[in-house]
Amino acid sequence: MLILPGQIQLPLRPSSRTFTSTTRTLSWLLPKQAEAKKTRKGRPRVPTGGSTRGTTVVWGDYGLRMRDHDRRVSAAQLKNGEDTIRKRLRGMKYRLYMRICANIGVYTSGNESRMGKGKGSFDYWASRVAVSKIIFELKGDIHEKVAREAFRLAGNKLPGLYEFVKRGDGPVMGITKLGDGVTMDDLKRPRRKLPGEVTADRLPGTS
Repeated sequence: MLILPGQIQLPLRPSSRTFTSTTRTLSWLLPKQAEAKKTRKGRPRVPTGGSTRGTTVVWGDYGLRMRDHDRRVSAAQLKNGEDTIRKRLRGMKYRLYMRICANIGVYTSGNESRMGKGKGSFDYWASRVAVSKIIFELKGDIHEKVAREAFRLAGNKLPGLYEFVKRGDGPVMGITKLGDGVTMDDLKRPRRKLPGEVTADRLPGTS
């Protein structure tokens, strides 16, 4: 572009727009919005009403499910498990789904500090994972043995015990797997008394 004497060169406009109509990609290791107040420690929600939500494979063909106890898993541990799976499946065509999000803030006040003076400063993000919750799902042209090996390596990097599940496996209520004659209605019914308890109820003075 030729600029004559006495003319002022204006800045060129960028070729791309400064706005977009598509949603930005969110990280599953960070919350969508900042916390309005400091999060309490809390406990994972227990499906006492008979819910089996989040215990089956929905999007993929294979999944990794926690099977021992609910706990709080940090974002660094989840990232370590994700990197382990991707490293094992390097060069293969697949898609990895994350079923949880690290949206709980953990605050610490340091070692050897006196009691009081607030909750402490922010340390890291974490996720409350309930028992029998699916964490990772895998879909693609991958053999079952390869997916099982990748999830085994990831489970060794994460705290707790995990199990390998496939699409079509039955849901879990708490730690009880549904199927093979066990239904949700059976678990919601009151517990049947043992023969010894029935005999004790019939004796006088035991009520």
